[in-house]
Amino acid sequence: MRMLNLGILAHVDAGKTSLTERLLHAAGVIDEVGSVDDGNTQTDTLALERSRGITIKSAVVSFAVGDTTVNLIDTPGHPDFIAEVERVLSVLDGAVLVVSAVEGVQAQTRVLMRTLRRLGIPTLVFVNKIDRRGARYDGVLRELAAKLSPSVVAMGSVSGLGTGAAAFTPFDGQAAFAEDLVNVLAAQEDALLAAYVDDESSISVTRLRAELAAQTGRTLVHPVFFGSAVTGAGVEALMAGVRELLPPAQNDPDGPVSGTVFKIERGPAGEKVAYARIFSGTLHTRDRLHFDDRREGRVTAISVFDGGTSVRGQEVPAGRIARLWGLTDVRIGDRLTRQEDQDTADAGPGARRASAGHFAPPTLETVVSPGRAADRAALHLALSRLAEQDPLIGLRQDDLRQEVSVSLYGEVQKEVVQATLLDDFGLEVTFRETTTICVERPTGTATALEVIGKDPNPFAATVGLRVEPGGAGDPTGGGVEFRLEVELGSLPYAFMSAIEETVHETLHQGLHGWEVLDCVVTLTHSGYSPPSSVAADFRNLVPLVLMDALRRAGSTVYAPMHRFRLELPPDTLGPVLPVLARLGATPRAQRASLVEGLIPAAKVHELERRLPGLTRGEAVLESDFDRYEPVRGPIPRRPRSDHNPLDRKEYLLHVARRV
Repeated sequence: MRMLNLGILAHVDAGKTSLTERLLHAAGVIDEVGSVDDGNTQTDTLALERSRGITIKSAVVSFAVGDTTVNLIDTPGHPDFIAEVERVLSVLDGAVLVVSAVEGVQAQTRVLMRTLRRLGIPTLVFVNKIDRRGARYDGVLRELAAKLSPSVVAMGSVSGLGTGAAAFTPFDGQAAFAEDLVNVLAAQEDALLAAYVDDESSISVTRLRAELAAQTGRTLVHPVFFGSAVTGAGVEALMAGVRELLPPAQNDPDGPVSGTVFKIERGPAGEKVAYARIFSGTLHTRDRLHFDDRREGRVTAISVFDGGTSVRGQEVPAGRIARLWGLTDVRIGDRLTRQEDQDTADAGPGARRASAGHFAPPTLETVVSPGRAADRAALHLALSRLAEQDPLIGLRQDDLRQEVSVSLYGEVQKEVVQATLLDDFGLEVTFRETTTICVERPTGTATALEVIGKDPNPFAATVGLRVEPGGAGDPTGGGVEFRLEVELGSLPYAFMSAIEETVHETLHQGLHGWEVLDCVVTLTHSGYSPPSSVAADFRNLVPLVLMDALRRAGSTVYAPMHRFRLELPPDTLGPVLPVLARLGATPRAQRASLVEGLIPAAKVHELERRLPGLTRGEAVLESDFDRYEPVRGPIPRRPRSDHNPLDRKEYLLHVARRV
């Protein structure tokens, strides 16, 4: 049996979840098509999803198309939940990108297609809502070619467009379709072009379909289907296209066990349940698995997806998605291997995709406060549970002020967090005003050193560190690299590990309180005094030395910037340009009805709010994260949440009390 792990992706309200329902109904998994408006769909199972009519968490269902078993993953469409989509991409063999026949290509559609193409995930396009008034065929195809990919191929025609009787008729052996297909495919395949030039009649429809499947699998071409999730028009053709044109999972059930965790949830009894794609080998219950960072756990139960639900089993082979119990310390993004397979396990192409971020980091932050002071501990526990399911929530505990901050993508996500805390944990909370998350980068290079037995060092440790800018210069923010200029065996492993871990922990807050990125920290000197030296000496000393070196090097604060594309009526350009200037936007391309450029992430929401009044509601704004740029004007500061190694007296008093 062929296996295909398929993602359904779209801009919010394009009809993605409705299409999932229709696919399950057409495959015979469900007897009645659920409705997003009625809150009875198969994949939107959270009460919050049903009440709001949006997908918040990814969901997995399974169905068969001929000899192919499809694990279908429904993903959120709202940009505030893009992190959930990112995790799903790491386990996909193919994708269906849903576009509305009325609204056409929207902001999130472009972000998703850019990412799918960059990751090499074969993608079909389904143009939904052909039964809606205002639905378009030729216009949408032009938008797809102009804004998503020039190599799109319409797979059929539409009749009754914009009416309840709208229907999709696949192109089969029509000469016009064959000619169009040759024109698109030959641009990517010289042999096909040569054969066509020699004798166009020698190229059979069978060869063209085979070449179409091959180029779709290599993400060179994107077949386009039209239809309606509400009426079912075009869905059968789409299912046939999924089976014929998307490549199945590459399975090696006899190889070493290797998998990737892309989702975590809590069961009815509060137990942790991990969703994992198995790329290689066959995983059994009672197998002991190793995760990243030397964590491990034993699988106590397995369920696989079959016929629209999950079914308990004793094993899960390569190519499938499973729910795993017993892995109490597992985290989203972990690679799973068996102990006996660790030296030979290959993460596979999907797992390698999971190791890197594909979308922008969250750029907003807010403080969460409990309605009652007595609920502080319960709030922290609840937020920790939510962070298990969405690591990019990024909890930031401020013990000095007894506050917890969370990182967010937008105001809708904040509302969802608030409702989830109330519905699932019984906690009423309030949020402070949302602020922008900045970052810091070292400005120059500097060193600092403290030696055992020499004032003012009170610890039984010698640490010398050099801080310098990272070489990558990544505009989106590189990481922190730790290097050694001392011999690896000059310190016991526990001491060396303590130094490296504390370097990374300390740089979560720079000179101005923001996380330090794109930075290289080198250990230049080290020493200890047995038997009095312990790892705590190094953990306590490193923050003082590191922040002293960073203070000498200096740091620059960078703010997140969004690239924007604004389509508007030509006669409204005059009033809009001064507003863009006041919001700090920098236009880089400008025509009568189009403005493109950069704008501070903190000002995007205000621009969205002001545009309708300036453009009679006709403006279309697309924006997404582009880079970090140095802050102009007053430097924003974030209050420190630690005991401030920049203030030596305060820091040492805290360490003395803690010891």
